[in-house]
Amino acid sequence: MAYSLALAALGDPTRRAVFERLRYGPASVGEIARGLPVSRPAVSQHLKALKDAGLVRDEPRGTARIYRIHADGLVELREWLDSFWDDALTRFKHHAEKDQ
Repeated sequence: MAYSLALAALGDPTRRAVFERLRYGPASVGEIARGLPVSRPAVSQHLKALKDAGLVRDEPRGTARIYRIHADGLVELREWLDSFWDDALTRFKHHAEKDQ
């Protein structure tokens, strides 16, 4: 149930903002924190939670750590969300076939 960790991690609005900044490509903590109403240490804590949930990865680059979205970490969350769509389409199909 890794999707539950991802949902919990993304449940925090600041954490979502941090995650959304990575949508445009890899970035350092300083780059991510720029313009956010929280400190760099707070951004680091949010990134740790996202990393623990499997949503981001980091790699050292000199004295900085560069964070990026971990696409594989989104797979289970996406599959869980897609299951709702699949269920809705199946119900629609049954309803449509019943009316014919």
